[in-house]
Amino acid sequence: MVGRRFLKHRLALVGLSLLVVIALAAALAPYIAPYEPSRTDLRRIEEPPSVQHLLGTDQLGRDVLSRLLFGGRVSLMVGVVAALTTALFGTVLGLLAGFTGGRIDSFIMRVADVVMSFPMLPLAIVAVAIFGPGTFNIVLVAAVLMWPGLARIVRSRCLALREADFVQAARAVGAGSMWIISHHLLPNVFSLIVVWSTLNIAQVILLESGLSFLGLGVRIPTPTWGNMLTDAQSLRVLKGLPWLWLPPGGMIFVTVMSVNLVGDALRDALDPFLKGRS
Repeated sequence: MVGRRFLKHRLALVGLSLLVVIALAAALAPYIAPYEPSRTDLRRIEEPPSVQHLLGTDQLGRDVLSRLLFGGRVSLMVGVVAALTTALFGTVLGLLAGFTGGRIDSFIMRVADVVMSFPMLPLAIVAVAIFGPGTFNIVLVAAVLMWPGLARIVRSRCLALREADFVQAARAVGAGSMWIISHHLLPNVFSLIVVWSTLNIAQVILLESGLSFLGLGVRIPTPTWGNMLTDAQSLRVLKGLPWLWLPPGGMIFVTVMSVNLVGDALRDALDPFLKGRS
């Protein structure tokens, strides 16, 4: 049933197909990229697209297509790993707050309120500036800043579920807290976690791209879509060298849009209140 409802969303199928193509291209980058991503050729600086370089070259004579393919590996990896890490933090804290209640619930929610009260990008810039740029730090910063959203969603569902008849019956027969959480609460919030995590991948990709654009992301010369856009801060590049910023900008747009389409379709397919709707 879930698969059938998902298949009714044609735009989501298009988005899923694009994501598969992008992921395969990134995974096969070492085999299909025409050049090494960091290989420089000072004789071919800022060349427009040609037969030798299908997407042109940058200011150091590096092949833009090769950097685009290898950059996708880093950007997608950061998005997926950060989303999974955030889902782990948010789920554990949300289940703990919703099931236990009381002071633990109040403390976790107040911490979540504090984190959510700050704008994400400025806080991420400060955190990365303190701890330094890099893939690991970006994943950690994304997890710390984004867990409150999922935690609040999981908590609200658990507050309703913990008073349900099947939970009370489990308590009556002597089931422990861990059993109730793992066998009754977690399965009932799993669809929410899947949808939220899917949509969160797009947010992390945008966060990484923004930090890399500002020079605070993955360290150069490792290519990512975000740090490929760094040179677009120059008006000369924006006007005269569109092949340097259109490909990475287009990949970010297509990937984020595709992830959002798939996430919306998953939400409709997994939400029991939307059964029967297309």
